[in-house]
Amino acid sequence: MKLYTKTIPQTLPDWATTVTKSAGLFEIEINDEHPSFQSLLKELTTEIEPGTIGVKARDLCSRLGFEMSNPNLSQLLEIAQTLISLIAWHQDYKQLLDEGYSPDLNIADAQTALTYLQWEIDRNRQDSV
Repeated sequence: MKLYTKTIPQTLPDWATTVTKSAGLFEIEINDEHPSFQSLLKELTTEIEPGTIGVKARDLCSRLGFEMSNPNLSQLLEIAQTLISLIAWHQDYKQLLDEGYSPDLNIADAQTALTYLQWEIDRNRQDSV
């Protein structure tokens, strides 16, 4: 399981690991099979709405000392562009290309789609001013 947070405590439980920090967000990988994490989940389990039992992300993050991220669409696009760039330069991806991987749509197509979406957001923002 992964969580994306704005802040993290100095020490994380042994079942949580910081994977990356990108575009102002920490990516936290959680070993959701770890007994301590399972115990925490049991403790935080509540009725979210009538008939639905679970753990609210807000409660989990609060207990762990994480500040939840609720990024706007432009921030998400920035994160997505960063991740796509990391994929494009990743050795495993390059190896797949060298071995003949040839999808109908490629990394550049994904980057272009995100750029067009950002342009539309910017245009709508200008029109509303």
